[in-house]
Amino acid sequence: MKAAVVVFPGSNCDRDLAVAFERAGFDVSMVWHKDNALPEGVDIVGVPGGFSYGDYLRCGAIAAQSPICKAVAAHADRGGYAMGICNGFQVLTETGVLPGALLRNAGLKYICKTVGLKVETADSAFTEGYTADEVIDIPIAHHDGNYFADDETLAQLRDQNRIAFTYAENPNGSRDDIAGILSENRRVLGMMPHPERAADEAHGGTDGAAFFRALAGVLTPA
Repeated sequence: MKAAVVVFPGSNCDRDLAVAFERAGFDVSMVWHKDNALPEGVDIVGVPGGFSYGDYLRCGAIAAQSPICKAVAAHADRGGYAMGICNGFQVLTETGVLPGALLRNAGLKYICKTVGLKVETADSAFTEGYTADEVIDIPIAHHDGNYFADDETLAQLRDQNRIAFTYAENPNGSRDDIAGILSENRRVLGMMPHPERAADEAHGGTDGAAFFRALAGVLTPA
């Protein structure tokens, strides 16, 4: 299994994500934002958290114009697996790979704490390690995590069972308490909480480990 982790100027969770993938059995390549292509044979692309390009303009807006994001979008269009965590979620919405936008937190403050996260669906490669309605403890660390989409988009997400995670107690004002969503083909996930920060007991919790184990189980060759 091969994973690629994209690195932008300002990424600060890229190594954490790479380690989480490696612990689950993936061979990981770090891919620089100026690269024009992903490594050959990549099974999943991870767009990590951080502050790409210093979060100037809008969070993720400059990163979305980088050469590698064109390759990430093409990978997703071909049906490849991809995930964006925190700033990575912002990047995926800015590229149009996922719908909606991440706005400034309702309280206008940066939030960094562990929150309860409700698993809304187990019907995806990312969430099948959990059970629907299970509540897991996952850290958040964001200033612009307030998910917004229009009523039509929200209805589509609900009707198509594409809301992956919601907050047990909404910390940022996200519509419908949304913390993570899936693409139409369910192969792309964007989420604001950081499962890679909850994948090692030494970091204070392991509720995120099942996330990466589930991915490994789905992507392991038969």
